[in-house]
Order: sequence, then structure tokens, then C-alpha cells
Amino acid sequence: MQQQYIYIIAGFILGGIFALIISYVKKTTADKNILKSTELAKKIIDDAKGEVINLKKAATLEAKEEWYKIQKGYEDEINGRKREIHTLEKEYNERVSKLDARLENLDRKENNLQDFEKRVKLQEVEIKQKKIELEELIEQQNQKLSEIARLSREEAVQILKNNLKNKARNEAAKDIRMIAEQTKAEANKLSASILSTAIQRMAVDYVSESTVSVVSLPDDEMKGRIIGREGRNIRAFEKASGIDLIIDDTPEAVVLSGFDPVRREVARLALEKLISDGRIHPGRIEQVIEKTAKEMDETLVKIGEKACMETNIHNLSSNIVKLIGRLKYRTSYGQNILQHSIEAAWICGILAAELGLDQELARRAGFLHDLGKAIDHEYDGSHASLGANVARKNGENKVVVNAIAAHHEEVEYQSVYAVLTQVADAISGARPGARREMLETYMKRLNKMEEIANSIEGVNKSFAIQAGRELRIIVDPVSIDDKKTAFIASDIADKIEAEMQYPGQIKVMVIRETRQTAVAK
Repeated sequence: MQQQYIYIIAGFILGGIFALIISYVKKTTADKNILKSTELAKKIIDDAKGEVINLKKAATLEAKEEWYKIQKGYEDEINGRKREIHTLEKEYNERVSKLDARLENLDRKENNLQDFEKRVKLQEVEIKQKKIELEELIEQQNQKLSEIARLSREEAVQILKNNLKNKARNEAAKDIRMIAEQTKAEANKLSASILSTAIQRMAVDYVSESTVSVVSLPDDEMKGRIIGREGRNIRAFEKASGIDLIIDDTPEAVVLSGFDPVRREVARLALEKLISDGRIHPGRIEQVIEKTAKEMDETLVKIGEKACMETNIHNLSSNIVKLIGRLKYRTSYGQNILQHSIEAAWICGILAAELGLDQELARRAGFLHDLGKAIDHEYDGSHASLGANVARKNGENKVVVNAIAAHHEEVEYQSVYAVLTQVADAISGARPGARREMLETYMKRLNKMEEIANSIEGVNKSFAIQAGRELRIIVDPVSIDDKKTAFIASDIADKIEAEMQYPGQIKVMVIRETRQTAVAK
């Protein structure tokens, strides 16, 4: 019995131990489950946090993209609005400009309209005045007609004869004036003979010179040598000579351009020497130009001495002789000044011989009268005053100095030799072929002749021919009859005499042509 109790107690103890073990196992399992649940919950939380972060990032990106889209839309809209505003502003400015232009046009039209109104008012006043004059003229003509109506045939014929006599008297007056001029010319026949003899003996030809000189080259390769590396040779040449060297496409030739003809001649001779020698460099260029300039000084003296020998003039100072040599390279209206001076000297001598004066003194004055043209491009003042100063400083006679200074009437004449010098200068320069007439002046004279002819009522066309010595006029055959052509010719000749200045005479020819046309069928 006691053993049963022990077994029962042992069973209870074992049951308790087993219960404790089961309880411990359950607790351990529960703890493990709790730990696993905790880790799982933590993982779930971490995953949720990561997903939340990703969702947040995605939402942020999506929001930014949406913001950028909205911003771009706004910017596009703003830019569109700006373009619209710019277009509207441009249209507004154009409209304002057009309005300003219209306002200016309106102002101009208003001013023109005011001027036109003024002219119209003036014309109305003139028309009224002319109307009054016309009424007075009509009244006078009516009175004359009334008087004529009371005249007999013989009295009317007598009045017509008187009118024709007046016209004939006017024509006779012109003939008388022409006869008087011819008589005066006959009275001056001796002086004209003297002048014509002087002109005939000294009528030489001139060659017109220009301000450029052409130098021929052996080949086109020489142009490159003249230019030099980077243009140093041509710069050295232009600096040393003072003349422009023009190198263009002209084959085997270069051009020297300069205002001073002496420097241009020095440059031409120096360039020819350089081309012939073949050594072209800045140092050589300066040497050759300097040497050529010295040779040119000697040449000028020789030219002056030769001119003095040709005119038989002696005892001139060396300075004047050199200046005379420079005149060879000067021209006036295409006339060489040195040849002009030699011619004027001989004309002065011939005139002095005819008048019984000192020929040598007259030749001296005529020879030196244009001396100032050798230096007038270097100093201020007229060539007459410059030449007179040079002659005075170099010991020339007072008569010669006065003749030089007075040959263009800048000072008063002090001797008859000054008058002879002026006459010789005019003869040498004005004779046919000595100088060129300016084309512009010539064309103006021809146009003026045709304008005078075209201003006459009934003239259809007019032509100035024979170098302006004849004017041919074609009139309307319907409004102008043969009798009126004579009056038209006379009227045009009178207007030309009154309004124009011209050498010689102008022949006025009026042509009236009637053409009849028939067609054969």
C-alpha cells in the first residue's frame, strides 16, 4: 500500500516534472516564435520603410516632372505671349511710322498746296493785268482799224511802205555797222599785218603733256622685282622720288603719276636706270634717284641755256636759267610753257622791230613773262608776281620786271614793253591750235544757241552745226509761211547777238519744208 503511495507520489512528481518540461518547451518555443515574429515584423517595417522611401522618391520625381511640364507650359505660353506682344509692337511701330510719313506727306502737300495757291493768285493777278493790257491793245487796234477803214487804198499802201521802210532802216543800220567795222579793220590793216606776220613766223605745233609717264619693261617678271619683298622696293622708290608708282595689269609697262613734272621726269629716268642695271633694292634706289636728281639739275641748266641761245638772250643769272629749264616740263591748256615763252619772245621782238623799239629788251620781257610758272606750285601767289619777284632778286631790268608783273594786268603798265609782252602772250596763246578750248564751255554755247532758236514760236527743231558757226532751224510749214521765215531768221540773229558772246559770226538758216503725200491704189 505504501509502495502504491510511493508510485502515486512518484507519478505525481514525474507528472509535475513533465508538466514543467512541457511548460519550458512551450515557453522556449513561444520565445522563439516571438523572436521570429519580432524579426519578421522588423523586416516588414524595414521593407515598408524602404517602399515608403521609394514611393516618396517616385512621387517626388513624378511631382517634379509634373512641375517641369507645368513650368514649360507656362514658359511656352509666356514666350508665345512675348512673340505676340513683339509682333503687336512691331505692327504698332510700323503703323506709327506710316502715320508719321502720312503726316509729313500731308504737311508737304499742304505746303505745296499753299505755294500753288500763291502761284495761282499771282497768275490770276498777272492774267487780270494781261487782260487789261489786252483790252487796251484791242482798243488801240480797233482805233487803228477804224482809222484804216477811213483811209483810201493809196493811204493804206503808204502806211505799209513806211513800216517796211522802218524794217529796211533797221537792216540798213546793221549793214552800216558791219561796214563801219570793216572800215575800222581796213584802218588797222598795218597793225593786223604786223601781228599776222609775227604769228605766221612763230606758228609752231605743241604736244599736249599729261601728269603721268609710262615706263616700258623688258618682261612682266620685272614688276615683281620693282615691287620687292612685301613691297619694300616700291615704298622706297615712292618715298625717295615723291612720285606714285602704279603697277597694274598693263603688259610690260608701269605708270608714274605725279603733279610735279620735274620730279616725275627724275623718277622716270631713275626707274629706267634701275631696270637696265637690274640691281633693285632700297639702298640702290635711293642712290640712283639722288644721282639722277643731280643730273636733272644739270639738264635743266642746259635746257635753259639752249633756250637763251635760241632767243639770242644773254647775261641771265644761273637761277633764272635753271627755272627756264623747268618750264620745259610745265604746260598750260596743253601748251608747253617753254615753247610758249620762246614764241612770245620772238613775237615781242618782231613787234618791237616794226615799232622801232629795242628788240633785245622786248624779247627779254617776252621770254621771262611766265617765269613764275616754274615755281607757282611751290609758293603762294600768282605766277606773274612770283616771276617778277624772282627777276627783281636776280638783277633784271625794271622794265622787264614790270612787264612780267603787268602781263595779266595785276599792276599798272610802266612802259610800252609791258603792253608788247601782254600782246605777245595773248597772240601765242589765242592763235588757232595753240591751246585747247574747254569742252564744257563749247557745249554750253551750242546748247544756248539751240535754246534761243527753240524759244521762237513756230520753230520745230534747231541744230547747231559747223562747230557753232551755223544754226539751222526747221519751222512748222503750217503756221509759218515763206514770208515769215525771213523775220524769224532776223529775230533769232538779234537774240543771239544780245544774249551770247562768241568769236566770229554765226549764220542763221531757216528751213521751211512742205511735204505732200499721195497713195496710189
